Amino acid sequence: MTMSVTLSDLIVWLVIGGLAGSLAGMLVTAKWEGLGRWTSLGVGLVGALIGGAIFRVFNIASGLESVSISLRDVLAAVVGSLIFLAVLWLLRMRKEGG
Repeated sequence: MTMSVTLSDLIVWLVIGGLAGSLAGMLVTAKWEGLGRWTSLGVGLVGALIGGAIFRVFNIASGLESVSISLRDVLAAVVGSLIFLAVLWLLRMRKEGG
């Protein structure tokens, strides 16, 4: 199975990633300000790329692609952001514990 990613896919993932990082930051910190503007943006961008790739490879929620910036893209970016934050948390805990 090959995964083809277009430039428009990347742009959508990056734009939605900013929003997703903010949402993930608010979920993780339980605060309205989340992780802060720039950290949220960075987490969201990485999360959008991770989530977008995962959702495309495993064909998750493929029925949500009805608009240019789809609900699937938003969901993938939020999930990817949460995965990224979980990995960072695990790495931090490992470093502090050992």
